[in-house]
Amino acid sequence: MRSLTIPHPSKGDLVSNIGIGCMRFGSDVENTEKAVLAALESGYNFFDHADIYGRGECERTFAEVLKRNSKITENMVIQSKCGIVPGERFDFSYEHITSSVDGILQRLGLDMIDGLLLHRPDILCEPDEVARAFDDLEKSGKVRWFGVSNHTPLQIELLKKSVEQPIVVNQIELSLKALRAFNEGIDFNRQGEFATTMGILDYCQLNNILIQAWSPLAGASFTPGREEVPTEEIEGTAVMEQLCKKYDCMPAAIKVAWLLRHPSNMQVIIGSVNAERIQAAAEGSDIRLTRDEWYQLYIAARGKRLP
Repeated sequence: MRSLTIPHPSKGDLVSNIGIGCMRFGSDVENTEKAVLAALESGYNFFDHADIYGRGECERTFAEVLKRNSKITENMVIQSKCGIVPGERFDFSYEHITSSVDGILQRLGLDMIDGLLLHRPDILCEPDEVARAFDDLEKSGKVRWFGVSNHTPLQIELLKKSVEQPIVVNQIELSLKALRAFNEGIDFNRQGEFATTMGILDYCQLNNILIQAWSPLAGASFTPGREEVPTEEIEGTAVMEQLCKKYDCMPAAIKVAWLLRHPSNMQVIIGSVNAERIQAAAEGSDIRLTRDEWYQLYIAARGKRLP
């Protein structure tokens, strides 16, 4: 599996270009352990959490797996997210960010996490408060680097107005079922064709921000501790079948390869607890789709011709 470097000027981590999203770990320690070990055996070293996954249960279950396998943390890079109060609000206040990190560390059984992302934009965000929280978390050694999730370029620029630490990651939804960030570069002059993401892919490339693609396999729904229900539309197309035959792989590998073909050199976050699916997706790291193959999949996923 190929590796990437988290683009921090002094704290770059070497990470697998595919990571594991931990939102489906739930409370089943046995299944979680199988998934984590399968991931490590397949070359993954990056694990993505959030304090709302299972209302903290996913982090506690992961901690149990770490206790059972004490040496596996040596090469792991662990990231978590905060900022969502489920059903109530988004909260980037100093108190919420810092207390959330304390809770994350306690549940994971760790003294430090590598990365912290702000999960979804807070309309009432005050950049000075975020900056104060980041400063304290960095100085205390609780967080090594910082990023965001689901943020637009202007929302990131607003944070950068006060935050001194580099924003090194933006995690956004990208897949053959979530094409908006790709479509806007194609359909920008077609009124009503798309809701703009304000050039997020271009912005991240220009500003040395690692794009993390969430839900890359386009899982339709999930329950913590259970496998996702995948969408089947693109898997049943002739182009997908032809590519799976050519590269001797499962559709999950082609979906991953399609994202990794983008010149932004993004990282793909797989949200699965199924060992076979984790292993199948890993094969996508070694597949280099041609330009024609990439566009064939894109057009099939769009369901319409290019303009």
